[in-house]
Amino acid sequence: MNPTITAFERSPDRGKGLARDMRVRWALEETGQSYDVRLVSFEAMKQPAHLALHPFGQIPTYEEGDLVLFESGAIVLHVAEHRAGLLPDDANARARAIAWMFAALNTVEPPILELVTAKILEGDKPWAAERLPLVKDRIRNRLQQLSDRLGDAGWLDGAFSAGDLMMVHALLRLKPSGILDEYPNLSAYVARGEARPAYRRAFDAQWTVFAAASSAGSP
Repeated sequence: MNPTITAFERSPDRGKGLARDMRVRWALEETGQSYDVRLVSFEAMKQPAHLALHPFGQIPTYEEGDLVLFESGAIVLHVAEHRAGLLPDDANARARAIAWMFAALNTVEPPILELVTAKILEGDKPWAAERLPLVKDRIRNRLQQLSDRLGDAGWLDGAFSAGDLMMVHALLRLKPSGILDEYPNLSAYVARGEARPAYRRAFDAQWTVFAAASSAGSP
């Protein structure tokens, strides 16, 4: 039986591959695991049936037999631990890959999401113009540290892993801001992730959902 994931019926990212179901799709594609997708509207996300799967009323969720998971990081880790292709066989390398997953979620992504909040949700506040440069400085600090660590390497720790998957997806949100371009090795790193066949399959799957929703909503 295929696992089933949930995704936005109408994604707010307009099919750009930024929604968090993209991470799960990508992980499943990297491991060659077929899967089913149940599309969820914003209204349905707040209803009891979905809240039973995700207590915070978000996506994605993951169902496989009696197992139900929420939080994209937890889902990707589960996929990586139970299917070959995303974690090294060596125990120490495996632990380091998982550490990079946590770094992507807990250290690199938060200031990036703060930029999205500052621009979209707080852009009209009287203090927004003063706050925005501070947020960008925090992002640049993290990116410089990551850039220094990556150097000329292709991936964070040897071969591509779930750590790279999570890191690339976190960094993708920066592309429209131009900040990522200030770090050529990180920009190239993200491009390598986007060029992976599994990423392209996942992106195309998410784009198809957006295109269908857009077509259905056309007059």
